[in-house]
Amino acid sequence: MVVVEALRLPLSEDLSGFIALLRRLQVPCRVSEEAGEQVLRVPVDTAEQVRELYERYPQGDGAVVAEQPPRQGGGFLASLRRSPLTATVLLLTMIAAAITMLGENYDTIRWFSFSDFRIDGEYAYFATLEQTLTEGQWWRLITPIFVHFGFLHLAMNSMWYWELGRRIEYRQGALMLLGLTLLFGVVSNLSQYIFGGPGIFGGLSGVLYGLLGHCWLFQKLSPDEAYRLPPGVVVLMLIWLVICLSGVVDVLSFGALAIANAAHVGGLAAGCLTGILGGLLSRRRVAGRRN
Repeated sequence: MVVVEALRLPLSEDLSGFIALLRRLQVPCRVSEEAGEQVLRVPVDTAEQVRELYERYPQGDGAVVAEQPPRQGGGFLASLRRSPLTATVLLLTMIAAAITMLGENYDTIRWFSFSDFRIDGEYAYFATLEQTLTEGQWWRLITPIFVHFGFLHLAMNSMWYWELGRRIEYRQGALMLLGLTLLFGVVSNLSQYIFGGPGIFGGLSGVLYGLLGHCWLFQKLSPDEAYRLPPGVVVLMLIWLVICLSGVVDVLSFGALAIANAAHVGGLAAGCLTGILGGLLSRRRVAGRRN
């Protein structure tokens, strides 16, 4: 392993907090005294990141987590304990999948759908948004995110919520993740209803695009290891969004699969907005600490 000099600081500088942070992030490091200064050496492939980290957290920071949280000690069960809200949302999603029989039981889907409906022969009749809200059924603004149609739909959305949700829960806390999930859920569901019309739709996809946009732009404006997504993820998700918007998926599925494009776009737009706001506020706090 090749090590290089990452930092050279006066002996009066207290590095204990920062060294503790590096060890918690499992970054190998060594400090030595040379020519009246203390020199911090790290593996060559981490040197630049360590310098950036020191600029933001010279005294260490308990909120910073490793880029790959699952690799921290304790395995999967420990990850569950560190991200209780993420796990709770996924548990509710699994329960809803069982109750609705993965989109096959329309009698129970009615409890979760954006608008109540009844099926008469080959036709479905939906309540309007005004009727829904007038009758006090406000829960319908969010509950469609728990409905999934098929095992693959459920598995893919659950996997991405686990990856994105826990990053936000680690970095900004459970309350922030809860607020973002509710916000993106409402925005994506409303977008699908307004632009797609009344219908049976559901899934975490709109929320996922919101979380993706949030992490993406937060990281751009205020770099943080917790939000550093694997290379190509954002590009892949945006390409998939464009493909869905083009209608290719609808054509190839011969009507068997309808993509909630408006929900995806609405969620992504809301997530980009919160990512910009959150990133700017975080950068301002970091600048304040430096001053």
